[in-house]
Amino acid sequence: MASLFWRGLIILPLLFVYVNGEHFVYPKRHTGKAELAGYKGPDSLAVDGGGFYSGPLIADDDGSTADGNAGGTTEVKVEDLGKADGDNTNGNANSVESTQVAAKNGIGNGNIVEAKTTFKGSWELFVENAGVSAMHLILLPKINQALMFDATVWKISKMKLPGPPCRRVEGTNKEDCYVHSILMDIETGKIRPLRLNYDTWCSSGALDINGRLVSTGGYNNGSDTVRILDLCDTCGWEEYPGALGNGRWYATQVTLGDGRFMVFGGRDFPTYEFVPPQGQKNTLKDVIDFNFLVETHDPVENNLYPFVYLSTDGNVFIFANNRSVLLNPNTQTIIHEFPVLPNGARNYPASGSACLLPIMLKPNEDRRVIPSEVLICGGASHDAYAKADLQRPKVFLPGNTDCARLDITKRNGKWKIINMPSARLLGDMVVLPTGDVLIVNGAKTGSAGWDDAREPNLNPVLYKFQTDGTGSKFDVLNPSNIPRMYHSSFALLPDAKILIAGSNTNPGYFDDALFPTEVRVEKFSPHYLDPNLAMFRQEIIVEKSNNQVKYGQKFTVQIRGNGEIDQQKLQVTVYSPPFVTHGISMNQRLIQLGIVEFNKNVAPNTNNIVLQAPMNGNIAPPGYYMLFVNYNGVPCRQSMWVQFLP
Repeated sequence: MASLFWRGLIILPLLFVYVNGEHFVYPKRHTGKAELAGYKGPDSLAVDGGGFYSGPLIADDDGSTADGNAGGTTEVKVEDLGKADGDNTNGNANSVESTQVAAKNGIGNGNIVEAKTTFKGSWELFVENAGVSAMHLILLPKINQALMFDATVWKISKMKLPGPPCRRVEGTNKEDCYVHSILMDIETGKIRPLRLNYDTWCSSGALDINGRLVSTGGYNNGSDTVRILDLCDTCGWEEYPGALGNGRWYATQVTLGDGRFMVFGGRDFPTYEFVPPQGQKNTLKDVIDFNFLVETHDPVENNLYPFVYLSTDGNVFIFANNRSVLLNPNTQTIIHEFPVLPNGARNYPASGSACLLPIMLKPNEDRRVIPSEVLICGGASHDAYAKADLQRPKVFLPGNTDCARLDITKRNGKWKIINMPSARLLGDMVVLPTGDVLIVNGAKTGSAGWDDAREPNLNPVLYKFQTDGTGSKFDVLNPSNIPRMYHSSFALLPDAKILIAGSNTNPGYFDDALFPTEVRVEKFSPHYLDPNLAMFRQEIIVEKSNNQVKYGQKFTVQIRGNGEIDQQKLQVTVYSPPFVTHGISMNQRLIQLGIVEFNKNVAPNTNNIVLQAPMNGNIAPPGYYMLFVNYNGVPCRQSMWVQFLP
């Protein structure tokens, strides 16, 4: 599907970026080696969490754009939906004050107060040469290492293996002695190469209950492979070729409420299967035909890497091209189809992006259904790939400018359409610790594919989340000067910064292309890391906090900060690190926990927060989450890893 190798002769001009009142440039980039149309199923059929947790959860039946520019003048603030509380702090040019958000929006135990700031974020170059271009990226729990990998098909990267053995290139007698997978320390940037034998190109993955990465699929000899990476200083890939019943290239992996994995789709295979336990193999009998992926297949696909999310009712939401359904994973039947989302295609190669919006829990949660919404942004017209990749001369059609929200727990749910400040495809959506969504990376025109996009969208956009959608809006933040196009990625870090990596529009490692293969790694500090807000950043006292919790259990997190804490300004969230590739963030999930008690001054400037864990795995699949304590809308200094267990 990719076009022939293409090397541009145009060199990107040096870009100057205005951040925090100063112009800066990054150092010169490193170039050295180193069945279902019209389906009408039962309206209230639900599943019981994979037969593992408590009884059925049955769903009840039941945008505006902010002006902004790259110059740093757009104010990032929260809609004033309540009265001012008088607890305002006047700063300098980046003034700080507080604004209440009404309790009807479901945030916290009452009104949440968020600091208001004109700070539009800042960028820093973290690593000059990661060795590989991060086509795939995930933050591993406990060890705080970012796993990055690309594909073995290129047989080259920017880093050599430290020594033998080299990889034997399949079908030949040649050796590949280049690194294709690394672990990067998120504090120091130190890199540890990992050896790969089976091709991971366009693969999928998710963390298991113990925090190990379980990766599926890829290309050629890797397409039916399952890989596992454990958490230790010397751990390497364990690879199990032939473990899947079908090849899974451009497929999506989702975690169920009992911790099992399903993997959907992939080129030439409109099917799905459950990922087998370690060391076991699926056969064709374990593969389930999924006609929905046949029906959503355009002449140029547009349904690869479908958006797949576990709903809080235990059903699985699948979006492909412009259609979406709910699948009961136990009965393996589609129980509902949602309205078509108009205005083009959203999945690869049209390549919009999507996320599950924050799941909001209350103290002593007892609701039968917890609302769950998806947000889908950008994409391109159905023929964008044909115009950009197959037509000569290439034509780069404009990407979509819209976003759409849908409550997937409502059988009468309808898409709510809002517009972004600019067009975007090939982007990524980061659910921030506060519940807002950062849209970053991508292009404004074209399609996914080799040299098939133009006009990098350098400005991140902040989507201010409100549960009813009425106060949600967009703000434009400060730009990077590094284009992040096809094959870009991200990771939310424990200090609430965003790691940004990848970008390769070339079939290999090219330095002289219009958009060279990118091995630099950046960190972005969002609006809430305004230095004037540092006073609000709490410290979690890990040794005094519970970090292994069973579903429904009450547990304590201890925090320390400056001055007296107002409970109404507290928010506690937990975040599941996603497997990020091709604009899709598999299993990204943010849950706001209910605050049951707040015990002040258990020691000087020290407070205890008593929380309730999610009630079951449909809300929070078992495994590791980053726990953030946000005060005045500002995340804590470092999150804490917490493990939810059945």
